Amino acid sequence: MNYKVRILFCLMFITLQSQAQEQAAYQQKIDGTKLSFDMQAIPAGSFLMGSKKGNADELPVHKVKLDAFWMSKFEVAWDIYEPFLYRDYEKSNSLTPVPPQVDAVTRPTKPYLDMTFGMGKQGQPAIGMTQYNAIQFCKWLYMRTGAFYRLPTEAEWEYASRAGSMDEFHFGNDASKLNEYAWFVDNSEKKTHPVGLKKPNAWGLYDMLGNVAEWTYDEYKPDFYASLGKTEVKNPVAIPDKLYPLVVRGGAYDDDAKALRSAARKASDPSWKQIDPQIPKSNWWFPEAPFVGIRLVRPLITPTKEEIEAYYNKAPIADY
Repeated sequence: MNYKVRILFCLMFITLQSQAQEQAAYQQKIDGTKLSFDMQAIPAGSFLMGSKKGNADELPVHKVKLDAFWMSKFEVAWDIYEPFLYRDYEKSNSLTPVPPQVDAVTRPTKPYLDMTFGMGKQGQPAIGMTQYNAIQFCKWLYMRTGAFYRLPTEAEWEYASRAGSMDEFHFGNDASKLNEYAWFVDNSEKKTHPVGLKKPNAWGLYDMLGNVAEWTYDEYKPDFYASLGKTEVKNPVAIPDKLYPLVVRGGAYDDDAKALRSAARKASDPSWKQIDPQIPKSNWWFPEAPFVGIRLVRPLITPTKEEIEAYYNKAPIADY
């Protein structure tokens, strides 16, 4: 190896090492509280999105390229979510005064029923929030931590769930093994369970399948994959411009094995607010969706301040 090649090789190694260190897994502390949550590093890469063995909306299988990001190791639990939900609870559980910019974040209206649906809070995934509610929670985290958190895109979610696998589940095609990795209709006793009790996928993410379905940012379009064309598409997202339907992923405690496949897509539905007596209906809660929760993403490439504000400050659409 000549001198110039040796230098080039060393520079490449240092660059890759720096990138790996920059994107290492980390624990995010929520400033002014005792709370924290874990983020796993998801490397940049390409994968085949969709499935030939699933539903029509999973076709065509197409190549997607994604930038690197972090994803929360666990589904967001009530202990992290509740300080955002209740301002008084946040103040009573803060170690220091709540900063004005945090206190100014618009909070959810207090739900008129028990949004745990009797399934408990300790270690349990937060549930029943709308996508708008989930995004405002991300804004609260941004004000608390200074780090830009958001919902995963549908493509990011599937890529992270697969963790390098092209099988129906991240552990293979044998649905009989689901019991080791997921809470679903066969083992959940029709309720959520504390996060992280089952085995993780190869990238260290727990409960990607089952327990609760998880919001993505995308609008649900049955033919979205077909609209992308035949060439590799980078960082695809169906930016939502209407209230329904939006995409949730991963399946829940009351779903069967087919709904837990990595490629399986589910659309939000107005029936999730059917018993809401308010006019217009709540922007914040789905009183009939105890199966929907949140998982966070932080992109390695931080958007501009203007892009961040546009993401967080998009006005809610009234739901009549």
